Amino acid sequence: MDSRKILLVADDDYDNFLLTMDAVKEASLECDLYWVKDGEELLEYLKRRGAYTDPSQAPMPHLILLDLNMPRKTGHEALKEIKEDEALAEIPVVVLTVSNVKEDMEKSLALGADSFMNKPHSFDRLVDFMRVLKKYL
Repeated sequence: MDSRKILLVADDDYDNFLLTMDAVKEASLECDLYWVKDGEELLEYLKRRGAYTDPSQAPMPHLILLDLNMPRKTGHEALKEIKEDEALAEIPVVVLTVSNVKEDMEKSLALGADSFMNKPHSFDRLVDFMRVLKKYL
């Protein structure tokens, strides 16, 4: 079995994913990145439905980076479903969002998020954040 760690990014903004990919490389984080564009697609990926039935194309993540503000199913809705599913509940979920609303943080942590972080405003800070993620991978 492949020993590479899997980081799954759930964010409706593909440019954010590309920036995350660059930051992962810069931080020398040894993992493979996968991307889903909303909470509904995240659950399809995790539950191996639709386009994600092949485990070689959608390996189980070791960590999920979750944006809150997404179409179809919000980050909070997806987080609740993940943590209520016995097969998925142990996957660490780090909320990474532009929201700085205290209630969003409190709700995320209450739903089972392992950590909550505001999206950094500079690339260097994003790289620093990726280095912190090593503890999850």
